[in-house]
Amino acid sequence: MSMFPDRVRCYEAAMAGTIICIGVMSAAFAQSIPLPYTGIGRTATPAEIKAWDIDVRPDFKGLPPGAGSVANGQQIWETKCESCHGTFGESNEVFTPITGGTTPEDRVTGHVEALMRSDFPQRTTLMKLTQLSTLWDYINRAMPWNAPKSLTVDEVYAVTAYILNLGDILPADFVLSDKNIREVQAMLPNRNGMLKFEPLWNIKGSGDVHNTLCMTDCKIDAKTISSLPDFARNAHGNLAEQNRLIGPVQGINTAEVFGDATPAKKAATKVVSTAPDASDLAKKYACVACHATRSKLIGPSYKDISAKYNGDVGASAKLAAKIRIGGAGTWGTTPMPAHAAISDEDLHALAQWSLSGGQ
Repeated sequence: MSMFPDRVRCYEAAMAGTIICIGVMSAAFAQSIPLPYTGIGRTATPAEIKAWDIDVRPDFKGLPPGAGSVANGQQIWETKCESCHGTFGESNEVFTPITGGTTPEDRVTGHVEALMRSDFPQRTTLMKLTQLSTLWDYINRAMPWNAPKSLTVDEVYAVTAYILNLGDILPADFVLSDKNIREVQAMLPNRNGMLKFEPLWNIKGSGDVHNTLCMTDCKIDAKTISSLPDFARNAHGNLAEQNRLIGPVQGINTAEVFGDATPAKKAATKVVSTAPDASDLAKKYACVACHATRSKLIGPSYKDISAKYNGDVGASAKLAAKIRIGGAGTWGTTPMPAHAAISDEDLHALAQWSLSGGQ
């Protein structure tokens, strides 16, 4: 018990008054500060938030109700997916294969044995897939590439079922739905392939590196096991100019001549010009992302374009208009995007260069 009760009460009252005063001053000060960006935008409506909240989690939370058969998925695949991913998911020259590399034994163990082989040619989607929700979610939000989010819920189920059928995971008469997708998850060849590591701040956990530590007389055995082929070195511009200034990955200079070229040959390949080269325009407007000189990528090769319009006196104007407005139909169902902002000079230069076969 205090020997000075009156002083204690006075002190408590003073402190209470001080706190109240500070609170009132803080509120007044906060009200006097203008909020940034006032009068701009509005609060998103529940319907707008729901339209963006479409992720499907590993426990299938967020998965909408629906169903799709393998047979229907095949029809959708042939019209909207085959042009990029191949008839049987084997892909084409651009995209990596979706199917292949898994065995019946993998479906029993839940581990894809081919992932541990250094001599296996390429890892496919079904080799790496551990969560079926990932495949469903990606198709739903990103496919087809030229019209993402255009598939209905039932179509997404159907395409997912067809991909799993291509991988010999589901039979041809199967109907995938939100009711049985958890059962199908238990059939994935690599369902047990995901490893869980302790976070970095947990020093008691085991790390994700188990190599033998070498401190002295370490053997260095470095050899090149793969390289970019010469015909594809500069297909998308100089890689060395497209890297961040920091980070472990540094792109090589793909604009140089490699292979067996001697210094004299390298020097002979340099061309000095004050005008922009048409091949540079093709890179500038991302034409080379879909077209190659001699082989088909997403669109036809420049060699095929030259052959198609050979002898057509009005080909340059036709091709220039096609580049300007874009569209599909001439070379298949995959549309070419429009190039509305391109100048007339660059447009006609690209048309002439395309008719020359990209030379």
